[in-house]
Amino acid sequence: MKTLIKNATIVNQNSLQIGDVLIENDLIKEINTNISEIGIDVLIDATGQFLIPGIIDDQVHFREPGLTHKGDIASESKAAIAGGTTSFIDQPNTVPNAITQELLEEKYRLGAEKSFANYSFSMGGTNDNLEEILKTNPREVAAIKLFLGSSTGNMLVDNPDTLENIFKQTKMLICVHCEDETTIKNNTEKYKLIYGDDIPMDFHHLIRSAEACYISSSKAIELAKKTGARLHIYHLSTAKEMALFSNDIPLSQKKITAEVCVHHLSFTNEDYATKGSLIKWNPAVKTQTDQDALWKALLDDRIDVIATDHAPHTFEEKQNPYTSCPSGAPLVQHSLYMMLENYKNGKISLEKIVEKMCHNPAILFQIEKRGFVKEGYKADLVLINPNQKWKVEKSNILYKCGWSPLEGTEFSTQITHTFVNGHLAYQNGIISPKKAGQRILFER
Repeated sequence: MKTLIKNATIVNQNSLQIGDVLIENDLIKEINTNISEIGIDVLIDATGQFLIPGIIDDQVHFREPGLTHKGDIASESKAAIAGGTTSFIDQPNTVPNAITQELLEEKYRLGAEKSFANYSFSMGGTNDNLEEILKTNPREVAAIKLFLGSSTGNMLVDNPDTLENIFKQTKMLICVHCEDETTIKNNTEKYKLIYGDDIPMDFHHLIRSAEACYISSSKAIELAKKTGARLHIYHLSTAKEMALFSNDIPLSQKKITAEVCVHHLSFTNEDYATKGSLIKWNPAVKTQTDQDALWKALLDDRIDVIATDHAPHTFEEKQNPYTSCPSGAPLVQHSLYMMLENYKNGKISLEKIVEKMCHNPAILFQIEKRGFVKEGYKADLVLINPNQKWKVEKSNILYKCGWSPLEGTEFSTQITHTFVNGHLAYQNGIISPKKAGQRILFER
């Protein structure tokens, strides 16, 4: 099968150039100008459109197994490819938690059966599963995930000796959720004394505070430096934490790396007044000062990756009082759109978006042959019409939960085509029934 994309503006490795891309089966065969149309099965004229590598989202919760009333691998991977995300790394706090090799491989079996996008699943750490962690195959598994603050699920790692042993003994990349549990509990009790369980949502960023984040992330970094562990900190949310990260060496040489999520770049505590529980995340979205610091660190390369922490819950669950309302929201269908609006508004370049959402996840996780528009690489590609308006409405939301905190938002760009391993998986609102996703492999 040969597909030729003609006259696209290719965004890749900090450059924009007009050219053709020839796809043969699941690989990018040739990148050039004026590639012959002879023998081509599918021809796409991409004049005036951007062609970028497929987005690699390094942190999602697709909820399967065990929580499939919220989302599942099929539904959320469909939403992903509609939004230009061709590869995802799913987190282990499903039911049961992926904390043994057998349970982890069951998730991979489900991915092979159900995923429309490329998939990897992280191994979960607990206070007592070090032996299982050490069995993890670095070639076939993205990372070890540790929750250093409780979130959805019951995977809090709070034993200091256990934590140090994991950092010392595993050669795997360790990804962490950093919030200090004691600080959060004390803050929650303080507000419960005043409001009971129905704490106003706009106190969320004061309960899961900047201090709670900094205490935890600074300890994790200190431990990584002590043990030599390879550490990646998920969903940073505070100005104070930005002092913990550097930009003085290339990403491929960094031992400690950082991620920011699109919601922390897009919402602040002021938005609780209109969005309420729909923007309740852990860590919380915080102040404008925090958001400004995140943007500065993203643009000067202290922050390496943009992701979503896509975490659907039912709309009914999100209507619960504060203490029983789950944190998290669905974003994987809209993350690229959110960043493209920032490009249109002059806040970030298109090249930098591709670097942070495509190239850098591939480099950081050492993903094999993905994340770039390169000959010999997997043909995970996205075509974007830069001047086509549309609005997020219930009718076009693909998440199984059926809602989005972005409902009513108008975007000024449109993803027209998404290729997954050379297969045209999404075209102008239509998702192919073929599940073309492959297990992601790592060059380790």
